[in-house]
Amino acid sequence: MNNEQLTARLDALESRAAIESLISAYANAFDRIDASLLSSIWHEESTLDLPGFGQAGNRDEILAMAQNSWRQMPHMHHWMANPLIEIEGDSAVGTVAADCLFHDIEKGPVQVSGLYHDRFERRDGKWAFLSRRFEMHFLTPLKDWVPAAGEEQFAPFEQLKGTTAKNG
Repeated sequence: MNNEQLTARLDALESRAAIESLISAYANAFDRIDASLLSSIWHEESTLDLPGFGQAGNRDEILAMAQNSWRQMPHMHHWMANPLIEIEGDSAVGTVAADCLFHDIEKGPVQVSGLYHDRFERRDGKWAFLSRRFEMHFLTPLKDWVPAAGEEQFAPFEQLKGTTAKNG
């Protein structure tokens, strides 16, 4: 194996690691209500399409949509799994499965499951999302679901209506 081949393999590994970090950062940003982290993972003209939750045509709209989501669902927990990523130079596409628990102030606790369809682009050596579209498989209410232990606690659904509770 020559230096050129080694360099290409190293770039592919580093790119994959950077893209997987973006996927994790997305989940962490939403779950931790971290607008700064969320802002850092998108190109300016990136798009986000979350059927049933909103649609955004650029980074500023993505952040505004997140603020609305955090008011509506002050407790979020995303699990991302099984990323399939195809990298070609400075562009990449991928899918990643998602399973999410939300505590919606109107619907109460819900589980959402589906598949993200992603496009990524590397600019000036930095990978970021170019687009993210969610394909919802299901949203189901979790009737009477309340955490029994742990640091995060919240009032029963009936008491939360109309409040703006924050992650604990």
